[in-house]
Amino acid sequence: MDRTLAADLARLPELLEATRRAAADALATLDTRPVLAADGAAPHGPAPLPEPLPEDGSGADAALAAFRCRWEPRLSASAGPRYLGFVTGGATPAALAGDWLTAAHDQNSNSALDGAGQDLERETVGWLRELFGLSDAHTGTFVSGATMSNTTGLAIAREWLGERLGVSPGEDGAAALGPVRILSGAPHSSIAKALSVLGLGRSSLVPVPTLPGREAVDPAALDRALADTPGPAVVVANAGTVNTVDFDDLRAVAALKERHDFWLHTDAAFGAFAALSPEHAHLTAGLDASDSLCVDLHKWLNVPYDSAVQFTRRQDLQARVFQNSAAYLGPLGSHPDLVHLTPENSHRLRALAAWFTLRAYGRRGHREIVERDIACARALGAELAGDPAFRLLAPVRLNVVCFTLADDPAPARLTALREAAAAEVFVTPTVLAGTPALRAAFSNWRTTREDVRRAAQALRKAAREIA
Repeated sequence: MDRTLAADLARLPELLEATRRAAADALATLDTRPVLAADGAAPHGPAPLPEPLPEDGSGADAALAAFRCRWEPRLSASAGPRYLGFVTGGATPAALAGDWLTAAHDQNSNSALDGAGQDLERETVGWLRELFGLSDAHTGTFVSGATMSNTTGLAIAREWLGERLGVSPGEDGAAALGPVRILSGAPHSSIAKALSVLGLGRSSLVPVPTLPGREAVDPAALDRALADTPGPAVVVANAGTVNTVDFDDLRAVAALKERHDFWLHTDAAFGAFAALSPEHAHLTAGLDASDSLCVDLHKWLNVPYDSAVQFTRRQDLQARVFQNSAAYLGPLGSHPDLVHLTPENSHRLRALAAWFTLRAYGRRGHREIVERDIACARALGAELAGDPAFRLLAPVRLNVVCFTLADDPAPARLTALREAAAAEVFVTPTVLAGTPALRAAFSNWRTTREDVRRAAQALRKAAREIA
């Protein structure tokens, strides 16, 4: 064994303790350090130039010291309470513990031939199914994120189209389907990406009109579009759009199956968590009618990146797509191993972090996080709506505030505003109905009303500066 490696093995408990202290130090400063430091800002300056690969390593202690000096000060405080860009959660204490143990046990939980990882994942999926109000007809599998979840769901939909047409895209290729239409009102960008990967093509995505002033699909327009679609189709419903957290009427969409033949895939990446709040659970009514479903967990479940789950009612088609035939793998069978259910042959035990946080805090604890974040979003919306410098572009339906400058909301001015406030609060740019805008998404377990106050104050100050 390499001498440095052997020395680290001999000192492993001490190295892990040093790492624990470094992690604790980083988490202790989340509330005080810049949410997003400007490039080149003091005291750390621009990112360091790349170093050459060392011929002889210096050991884990030296690597930790180098990381803390060169890279840690430049990382964003994305795990903290005022990182409101994208839709980014943090990691609850229990989820963090579970993630550390995931690395320590280093399981590839894809095969029943190797330990109980698959059983732990299935138990966790069962808890999540119950959390979101899904029936036992849905089976689920962990994947890396919403993009992979949407891709997996649409791959199953592609095989369903083949079943309807008497072919198998998994065997014969996507071309065997002929022209395909994927209908959606306001699809996330990952849907087009998935269609490109799956060989269905971005141009197969057909936009359907939305309700006036909304991002929710117009059910009547969807009815007409399906009537104009020859043969079976795929409908992508939205349970929480990125810009305004608008929800399609899932029950109305599912009811169209009485007249049309289509696969219903629902993108509920973070909107599914509305099911935890009694006040907002009606938004997810009809979620169980989905044939496939995407839910992202490193958003509102607050588990570390990367983690998501995909559900489907047709695991048989899922296994037909992703089956992996090799002598060293377990059989496909009626309860296929996870290796037969996703694009990944290697599958870290992502479920452990989710298992830990669900086991530690239960439904009630995670409901409190969801409801507190919703209350914080409403509070920021009220703060901005009451300030003449800003204009809300949509009602605060759940956990996202979509806003712009009241006067001259040009992209350059919004960029200047965002950058001026970035040390205290981070928001991301968008465009809604042609208007350049900013959006603040609340999904972190640490966020409180005090963070709302600080965020609003920073945005007001930035607006005065650019004016």
